[in-house]
Amino acid sequence: MTDRTRLLAPGVTFRPAELADAPSFAAALTRNRDYMRRWEPVRPAFFYSVEGQSTRLTALLADRDAGRSMPWVLADAEERVIGAFTLSAIERGPFRNGRLGYWVDADHAGRGLATAAVGAVCDEARDLLGLHRVEAATVTDNVPSQRVLAKAGFERIGTAPGYLHIYGLWRDHHLFQRLLHDELPIG
Repeated sequence: MTDRTRLLAPGVTFRPAELADAPSFAAALTRNRDYMRRWEPVRPAFFYSVEGQSTRLTALLADRDAGRSMPWVLADAEERVIGAFTLSAIERGPFRNGRLGYWVDADHAGRGLATAAVGAVCDEARDLLGLHRVEAATVTDNVPSQRVLAKAGFERIGTAPGYLHIYGLWRDHHLFQRLLHDELPIG
């Protein structure tokens, strides 16, 4: 375990994503394809391959190194990916904001792991990245994800019509935010 790995539950860790996770991501996303279909964009078959996940992770890690994103994984005791949490579109200056996206494996949903991991993301966003705010959006009928955000201290701030192209349609989304602190922006 790295010093940035957290034990969220017995046998479940939260840690930064690595390129070596690509095969495990491909397996997890393939296994959960039908489960997550309602909440995801339509993806090409390549996305679910090891090569597709290597390509995606390479770009995501380059964005991390440039300060634009921060990807984490939930891993089981065998280090298999069972969820992912990403802060993207990180902005500095007076906004100091990041956008949160996440998913948890169907076999591990409903155990509080998403809520715990969202809390860990917010801790890292505040303490490591110096962000003031984290935002998230859910398709309006994704009630489980809305419950996760509420339990993690997010508040609903509005609804955006046609916000993202999800499951083959431009879908309305509820918008959420969590303010992390009231300190002055630095840097």
